[in-house]
Amino acid sequence: MWRVLKLDTLVWALMYDNTVHHAPSNELEIPVGAMVAPRIEPEIVFRLKRPLEGATDADAVLACVESISLGFEIIDCVYPDWKFTPVDFVAAYGLHAGLIVGAPLADAPGDIPALVEQLASFTVTLQKDSATVATGAGKNSLKNPAVCLGELGSAIVRQGAEPIAAGEYVSSGTLTEAQSIAPGDTCTAVVEGIGLPPLTARIASGGVPPFRGASVLIHPADAAIVCFGLPSKAGYNRSAGLLTPRPPRFNTCV
Repeated sequence: MWRVLKLDTLVWALMYDNTVHHAPSNELEIPVGAMVAPRIEPEIVFRLKRPLEGATDADAVLACVESISLGFEIIDCVYPDWKFTPVDFVAAYGLHAGLIVGAPLADAPGDIPALVEQLASFTVTLQKDSATVATGAGKNSLKNPAVCLGELGSAIVRQGAEPIAAGEYVSSGTLTEAQSIAPGDTCTAVVEGIGLPPLTARIASGGVPPFRGASVLIHPADAAIVCFGLPSKAGYNRSAGLLTPRPPRFNTCV
């Protein structure tokens, strides 16, 4: 995404209690009937056990991580043909519409040097109704999802915002090209080279737009940030109020 928008550092958006869904059995049904043009992206999701405190290299970042999961981000775009500017991107809540978090890696962080290598080298296959629709790899997220997490932490500090805290989830950017989805689809991500089980999303009809009415920023103990990989101008990130204080608050879209 950041390459498409011709930007060179990270942009991010917050996620909310009605957009984050845990799938401990690695299967979940998610409704998209009220969305405009939904797409799905497989991503690596981290949960922190302590603040990053300036950590940027993968080893130091993983020392701050409590768990690693395979996830799906559901994105949606109100702009025709998915054409938008960086400012549009922020005004649309970073296109975020939902996050599915699978079961965590059993031994994370475990052997950190081995995990650094696995995160950089693992591959992922995205299937829709059992047919392969996209392939990707850990290296597609700034060469390593842990490096992406460290860059996000640094970017937030550079902007003078509150650092990522212990207990927060961060989804570290798509591993494949986003794929269009519709009710009735069954999407499965299968990884090789790291011990994460396959994750399946069953796409259903119904639902309400995720930001209709009031959305509650999830509590600090379960806070989450979705990371996209983007802009060089700080104003983009703050103009729509996406970078908000950690205490719970309401955001209303009309």
